[in-house]
Amino acid sequence: MARNRCLILSSPSEVWRLLADGHRYAEWVTGTQRILAVDPHWPDVGARLKVRVGAGPLTLDDACVVRISEPRHRLQLEAKADPFGAARIAMKLIPWGEHTLFTLDWHPLRGPGTRMHGLPVEYFVRIRNGMMLTKLARIAVREHAAGV
Repeated sequence: MARNRCLILSSPSEVWRLLADGHRYAEWVTGTQRILAVDPHWPDVGARLKVRVGAGPLTLDDACVVRISEPRHRLQLEAKADPFGAARIAMKLIPWGEHTLFTLDWHPLRGPGTRMHGLPVEYFVRIRNGMMLTKLARIAVREHAAGV
């Protein structure tokens, strides 16, 4: 399992507002080229987010399904990217004074990632997820400062 943490200088409610807007995932999820569809009841349990991921001409359509949703506290997604399998992404928002300690755990569920799971894969995933959290934090802080 790859784990990342980030102190975001915004409240859990402000960070949750970003997570609850499925149309904004391409702004902060590294590798997402565009959002294809968002269920209207996102981020309720069972809601789906369809995205195109990749780099340049190498793309893949992916779907994320909400498995656990506790507003302003935690969100768990199952990301499916066939034929590459699926992974569980668990996000927690922990109040830290007026700010948010955001944790993100990534764990492969099915496919090649389960067989290649280990230090090299986790290192790559931690770097990618660290980039994502940096983007998420910058957006949250910018919107906090703007009073959005």
